[in-house]
Amino acid sequence: MQRIRWIFTAAVLGGASTLAAMPAAPQQAVPATDSAAQETRSASGVDLAGIDHAVKPGDDFNSYANGAWAKTAEIPADRSSTGVFLKVFEKAEKRNAELIRDAGKSNPAAGTNARKIADYYAAFMDEAAIEKHGLEPIKPVLAKIDAIKSPADLASVLGGTLRADVDPVNATNFNTENLFGLFVSQNMDDPSHSVPYLLQGGLGMPGRDYYLSDDKAMAEFRTQYQAYIAGLLKQAGVADADTKAKAILALETKIASAQAPVVDSQDVHKANNPWAESSFAKRAPGLDWAAYFKAAGLDKQETIVAWQPEAIAKLSALTASEPLQTWKDYLTFHTLNHSALLLPKVYADLAFDFYGHTLQGTPKQRDRWKRAIGFTNNDLGDAVGQLYVKRYFPASSKQQVQQMVHNIMAAFDEHVDTLDWMTPATKQKAKAKIATLKVGVGYPETWRDYGKLEIRPDDALGNHLRAEQHEYHHQLAKLGKPVDRAEWWMTPQTVNAVNLPLQNALNFPAAILEAPFFDPKADAAANYGSIGAVIGHEISHSFDNTGAEFDAQGRLANWWTPEDQAHFKAAGQRLAEQFNAYEALPGLHLNGQQTLGENIADVSGLAIAYAAYQKSLGGKPAAVIDGLTGDQRFFLAFAQSWRTKTRDAALRQQVVTNEHAPGQFRAQTVRNLDAWYDAFKPKAGEKLYLDPKDRVKIW
Repeated sequence: MQRIRWIFTAAVLGGASTLAAMPAAPQQAVPATDSAAQETRSASGVDLAGIDHAVKPGDDFNSYANGAWAKTAEIPADRSSTGVFLKVFEKAEKRNAELIRDAGKSNPAAGTNARKIADYYAAFMDEAAIEKHGLEPIKPVLAKIDAIKSPADLASVLGGTLRADVDPVNATNFNTENLFGLFVSQNMDDPSHSVPYLLQGGLGMPGRDYYLSDDKAMAEFRTQYQAYIAGLLKQAGVADADTKAKAILALETKIASAQAPVVDSQDVHKANNPWAESSFAKRAPGLDWAAYFKAAGLDKQETIVAWQPEAIAKLSALTASEPLQTWKDYLTFHTLNHSALLLPKVYADLAFDFYGHTLQGTPKQRDRWKRAIGFTNNDLGDAVGQLYVKRYFPASSKQQVQQMVHNIMAAFDEHVDTLDWMTPATKQKAKAKIATLKVGVGYPETWRDYGKLEIRPDDALGNHLRAEQHEYHHQLAKLGKPVDRAEWWMTPQTVNAVNLPLQNALNFPAAILEAPFFDPKADAAANYGSIGAVIGHEISHSFDNTGAEFDAQGRLANWWTPEDQAHFKAAGQRLAEQFNAYEALPGLHLNGQQTLGENIADVSGLAIAYAAYQKSLGGKPAAVIDGLTGDQRFFLAFAQSWRTKTRDAALRQQVVTNEHAPGQFRAQTVRNLDAWYDAFKPKAGEKLYLDPKDRVKIW
């Protein structure tokens, strides 16, 4: 699945649907869920009608497994893609809408989670109140920006708007109005305590290539972005908006030039740079760091880890070299931009037109009730999550998935013993890491406390901004404290999964443990090929090109012999070259190095899930169902889990900025497993066929 990861702490699965906006009006009925794609799955768990038998499995397994589905599947007007992830997301979305709608029916007491959910939802749906408030909720911030008279003032405003909500799609960049991003996690050298990590940021578009690439599509995006900046400023009554928009884009282009590329940001050895707070002024001159850290609440920290040290130094220098007025205009725009979806309709429409329509190719803005659900889940996630698991995640499902996890971890452990290229010393360390892996299924052991978060029934934007501050202070409170390895980084209602290398932990939220990923009534082959491969994927992230750099305690440490490490890196390079050959759009190839961690997890996870499936048969042959052998059902279920159809603009964004290969290429992972060749008999000369010596086997 698609992983959204904090390079050093999280490896996540994501898909057609990520966190959206907010819920539906209390008086408004929640519509039946949209259909991401009509399909009929048999008792085998396979969508037989979705298979295109005109395509040879050995030429294009994704098109074979999903081609008939793709011919009729339509991307909803309010989406940039469709597929299995959207299908499962819509199911969770409908459930969440019902839970959120029902939260206020019993008139819950003030201060309770139910009251906060009801009030947050009601405020978001109260468009009249939003129109009436106008820019009022952000006027204090705009006033501080307007009052900037010195470099120290600029540093204070930059530090005062620092947040801990790093972009979940590409966590190596912090693409908000913040010049830097904050992440709080374990110390890579001493994982017993949490430390602050400072990351590069400052861009309004998805990534540095959007500013620097000579590609015609990217050049057009820059033109449209400048127009959007000007439009937002004009709407807010800012004078000389066109000239200021040009200057803001020029500044962001310099910021993009200063940033480290994604591949460099993925290298944890380049990132582990603990700097004494007092040394920032010398190591990264330009910004008034004392004022910055004080405003950010970090002035008591002795050490802060600089994730991209060269980029941080260059960004700091820009605060001194660029005109103060340009920085003020930049901050004004980004303050408006950050809040646009919760400002009056004209602002929200401008934001959607650029970010949704232009950058993603999405024709229609999502219904307000859907946006409301997304925002409520984001800002009160654990409060909604407690309701979700109580109503929709039975203990029987948890137990069945836990058993699958146990089986797949056992298969991984046993498989390590069979690796003929790995020395006993390295095998021992790998098995120790598996033994200490902490797995969470469904929901966390402890829930987030929202007691101090103020939610008002008539202040949508204020609610969101206060929730951001609440989250920021929650993260700051972890600094210097013992690490909670059981902490979850996703809510139960999230259709995703995550590996946390530093915590040596996995989270499998309840919402992804649904058909077709997991169906307690389906044949074992389908479950192991779908959710089993997801589980195997996440386990394998502990041993991908980043996870393998951390030991069983989550410490950045080399536990490999030189020979084993050389073999591992060589296999990874071969896999990177395999993905470099894939072309997503004319002239736009995948970056195999950028997607390597995900690709390793796909190959290894699928292999381990297959081994666990075989073990589950207890030595007996699998039954033939719907004319398909057990192995055929296993691989078809895997490929159908990756079925997706994406608009070109969104596909371009994923290829350029994301560390996950698009689903249609991840489905081709099967070409590296010998068992797939036995199941579907591809022949030499067919496009996916690999000679046995060229098949990539890592774990």
